[in-house]
Amino acid sequence: MLDEIKNQLPDEETVYGLAELFKVFGDPTRAKIMSCLAIKDMYVTELAELLNMSISAVSHQLRVLRNAKLVKGSKIGKEVKYCLDDNHVVQILDCGLTHINEQR
Repeated sequence: MLDEIKNQLPDEETVYGLAELFKVFGDPTRAKIMSCLAIKDMYVTELAELLNMSISAVSHQLRVLRNAKLVKGSKIGKEVKYCLDDNHVVQILDCGLTHINEQR
């Protein structure tokens, strides 16, 4: 019985990657940025203004999110417009919000 469960568990590398992904989601500023991008693709300057943050601080958080493959940017002229990387990110955000809101 326990062997069956053990065989269904993800390997150590996968578990580590999952934990790292949730660490990135665990920062309130990054959660706000992803929530904004779930509504509309935005430039760094727009995010900074909306969240009342410096452009440098927003850029730093976007770099973390890009490295985790949660957001991506497209260069438009001299600026970069950011969006969520794919629908999985939206689903993770939605599931998290649903879980939090059902506890209220």
